[in-house]
Amino acid sequence: MVRDGAGHGVPSGLRTSPTGRVPQWVLDEAAGRPLAPAPWRAWEPSGQPTRPRGPRRLRRAITLTLLLGLVGTVAVVDPLDRLAGRGAAPASASVPTPGFEAADAPLGTPPPVPVQSGAHAFAAHQADGTSPVAYDPCRPIHYAIRPEHAPAGGDALVHEGFARLSDATGLQFVFDGPTDEWPSGDRAPFQPDRYGDRWAPVLVSWGTESEVPEFVTGIVGQAGSTAMSPPGSPAVFVTGAVDLDAAAFSGMLADEAGAAWARAVVLHELGHLVGLDHVADPGQLLYPTSSTVLDYAPGDLTGLAALGRGECVPEL
Repeated sequence: MVRDGAGHGVPSGLRTSPTGRVPQWVLDEAAGRPLAPAPWRAWEPSGQPTRPRGPRRLRRAITLTLLLGLVGTVAVVDPLDRLAGRGAAPASASVPTPGFEAADAPLGTPPPVPVQSGAHAFAAHQADGTSPVAYDPCRPIHYAIRPEHAPAGGDALVHEGFARLSDATGLQFVFDGPTDEWPSGDRAPFQPDRYGDRWAPVLVSWGTESEVPEFVTGIVGQAGSTAMSPPGSPAVFVTGAVDLDAAAFSGMLADEAGAAWARAVVLHELGHLVGLDHVADPGQLLYPTSSTVLDYAPGDLTGLAALGRGECVPEL
């Protein structure tokens, strides 16, 4: 008898992760329970054994929070599938001075919607139930990368991904450089001691299994954002986080075919970051499981263009 990640006794002889944990998909398989479709996982070179296909899907997280007054408290009003608990601001959180870098008009323009058809879905909607929650297009979206564990070529892949996302949305992204912030399940959206009087930048982390337990199952990336809504204004994403499995990406980037797969995973996660949800159409990059699609497809691009036309909310 051994112990799983929760400390429960499980039969010996089961496969474990490098950290010694028994992933849930192994327990399900041993018990004869049906497995859900396999999630996006690390690419494996041809001729090499692939990772077992587990039940857990790529996680995305959008937590809607309500800003109660210009300097009021923050309360969770509609928590969705959270990214390891990330996104929910503590009730005592303060907020930055409104209007940082806010312009009078959107900084970019989304491209025309593709003529081809394709499915897309949004992770969160406004009160009308139709319009998506998105980032403010009238101000740049800052991002920072934690350098620990970064694979060779990894940061360049992230920058390329944000450039592709900008082309697809019209949103403008600004790289702030490295950060000493670690991935956290209760990340605060406002960290004045580290980032000054503004919303914290999107945090991109090259993580390990000990830092991001979801990686134990073979998942290689997860992403999500936090939204705020001043009284009488639409909800707007103010920051987010992207976790990428450093070990898995190191292996992928060592091979040309794997590098193309790694780029697709980054684009998939960045789609979640700005507000796309999974779709049931296997012809789209936001399909929840592994596929041959390596770039944004027509449905993805339609949704991304809509997310680039979000509301400008200088009150935040």
